[in-house]
Amino acid sequence: MSSLVIDLFLVGVAYVVLIYFVATMTKARINRNRNNNDDDGDGGIEDLTPPKIDLPPGIVWPTDDTQEPVKPTVVDY
Repeated sequence: MSSLVIDLFLVGVAYVVLIYFVATMTKARINRNRNNNDDDGDGGIEDLTPPKIDLPPGIVWPTDDTQEPVKPTVVDY
């Protein structure tokens, strides 16, 4: 066999061994984190209320519109 074939074979074996070790290490880390359900994200107090957005005058959200529609008045000159 030529030295190129031997080198390619050895590189392939090294690649397979490297991938095996990386896969087993990450699998153990993923399983360890999956079993720990105490993680609540980035920390702090959980606030589920939507933010209040300052809208221009006369603009309201459809869910905030609880008033009766205002009827326009006629102005006589």
